[in-house]
Amino acid sequence: MGRPLVMDNIHAPTVPSGPSSQPSADGNIKKLSFAELQHKKDDMEAELKALSGVLDSHGVNMETPLLTPDGFPRADIDIAQIRTTRSRIIYLKNDYKNLMNAIEKYLHEHFASLQSTADTGSISNGTSRATMMGDSIPEALGVPFAKVNSVVVDSPAQAAGLRVGDEIRNFGYVNKNNHDGLKKVAECVQGNEGQRVLVKVSRPSDSGSRQELQLQLTPRRDWGGRGLLGCHILPI
Repeated sequence: MGRPLVMDNIHAPTVPSGPSSQPSADGNIKKLSFAELQHKKDDMEAELKALSGVLDSHGVNMETPLLTPDGFPRADIDIAQIRTTRSRIIYLKNDYKNLMNAIEKYLHEHFASLQSTADTGSISNGTSRATMMGDSIPEALGVPFAKVNSVVVDSPAQAAGLRVGDEIRNFGYVNKNNHDGLKKVAECVQGNEGQRVLVKVSRPSDSGSRQELQLQLTPRRDWGGRGLLGCHILPI
């Protein structure tokens, strides 16, 4: 089951920003539908926003010097986390550029195909643009990657509706494939303090069936307890 992620320590300097992008990821872009490309784009934008929030929490940006004027490392900031976060942002921006190029190419090819089909008179009036672009494909449920182990009374987690036993399919942009031992959950929480995060959970019932829920969770520190969420989750 692994060790629990203690959300009380969400601002611990040991929380990394995750691994760099793998080269193989871009190699699969051509195999994705338009809807999948859009979903990937949304996830990248959400992670970049969260990473920017991590830098903001330290009072720095991508250009802020990490050394003092006399060349020593600054003691007032967590240099290790800032450098890791900056590195992740650079990798993500490169991936984002490649993804946008793929989306642009897809659109050009798609509309060229539509024009060609229209010229031959074989396109039917009942065919919707959304269907042809793959937007009508229902979104598949993500595989659960974490389970809620405890929820503190009057916490942001309880206010959002999280319950013990809930299995988390998505936490913002974090899912089964990229959670990195739940470290990305910590990153997402830290980078979205005071902002709503969409959490998709699967909740077992007494009858043996499951409820699929979409909850809005707002990490905050002024709720009267420790941490930003007031819950513990375990990796599955």
